[in-house]
Amino acid sequence: MDALDALINRVSAPRLIEPAPTAEQRELMFQAALRAPDHGQLRPWRFLTVEGEARHALGELFAEAIASKYPDADEEALTKARNMPLRAPLLILVIARTQEHPKVPAQEQVLAAGCAAHGLLLAAYAQGVGAVWRTGELSHDPVVDAGLGLAANEQVIGYLYLGTPQRELRAAPAVNVDEFVSGWAGKTQA
Repeated sequence: MDALDALINRVSAPRLIEPAPTAEQRELMFQAALRAPDHGQLRPWRFLTVEGEARHALGELFAEAIASKYPDADEEALTKARNMPLRAPLLILVIARTQEHPKVPAQEQVLAAGCAAHGLLLAAYAQGVGAVWRTGELSHDPVVDAGLGLAANEQVIGYLYLGTPQRELRAAPAVNVDEFVSGWAGKTQA
């Protein structure tokens, strides 16, 4: 697939089934992720793969987090949390790993990790792998962070769900570029 085609036409695939991406597909996805802009070559990211029975363990961790945050959570809410990781055969957790640096602020490092996640999604799409980037309250929960073994300088910035699209992907909606781009002619006078 042409790079511009992937950039312009990538869409999320929220309904995913087996099989998960192959080892070869994963290698290409991670290679693409590692080409993200990286000021200072800090590589401010890491990835955790979750598949098979580990998805159930992640679901239990999610349920534990919901129960901790909402002591009155009913069984339906806990079951929903347990089932979240089961929506795809493979999850890739994208973790921003910031560090002190005199020229590269933490915010830039988190953005770089986001670019790595986007590169991974584009590489998935280019190979016909279905993918969707999910976040939500469990991507910044202390119980989840502890269960994943995150260090104090790490944060989950996304759960990438990957697999085979259950149905044909929708076409990317047309976007009017002019609604988002304008020129700047200099400092605004007050």
